Amino acid sequence: MIVSQSERIIWLCEELGIQYELKNYQRSPLLSPPAYVALHPMGAAPVITDGDITLAETGAITEYILNMYGNGKLIVKPEDKNYADYLYWLHFANGTLQPGLGRAATLIWAGVSEDNNIRARVDNKFKAALQIVDNRLDETEAWLAGKEFTAADVMSVFTLSTMRKFFGFELGSYPNVLSYLQRVTKREAYQRAMEKGDPGLDVQELIGADPPSPFKGLKTR
Repeated sequence: MIVSQSERIIWLCEELGIQYELKNYQRSPLLSPPAYVALHPMGAAPVITDGDITLAETGAITEYILNMYGNGKLIVKPEDKNYADYLYWLHFANGTLQPGLGRAATLIWAGVSEDNNIRARVDNKFKAALQIVDNRLDETEAWLAGKEFTAADVMSVFTLSTMRKFFGFELGSYPNVLSYLQRVTKREAYQRAMEKGDPGLDVQELIGADPPSPFKGLKTR
């Protein structure tokens, strides 16, 4: 589905150089259209089919593709020194970073005031997660799992870029994240993925210090 975390799976396939058939679905106007909901009971993006297998959940799809078709690419092996780092950052995106953003966005959309204690705690928790990412990138000066690009980066970038179309947070306080996103957008596989999955989306707007313009579907809420 366009403007969604489905971009992660397209990007992963492009990085691995595997063949796939892409079918894009337009939001209606914000949530999944009926044709997409019919693919999986949760109706959430992404969903893949591989033979008689239908699989949802970005993390599960990522591991499935890596194990079935990755041929050892974009992973860190258990015997490598940074294996634990790879596992941590592979799961940090959907375990901490994106849920934190979702909680912060939900409270704002619900009209919870800035001086509310619960909102303050949620906001601070999300900012702390961003700071952890920024500190890590300062340490490695490259990618999240270490010096080499891995699937952990594929999992993480959406929350730091496209997701800002739904909840615009600033990145000016996180210079290492900004530099990281610039590195990402120079990858040809990422460029191809965004052109195929989200044609017309201004990628440079997504990775700037200031929040991007909101997704048009939000205006109909």
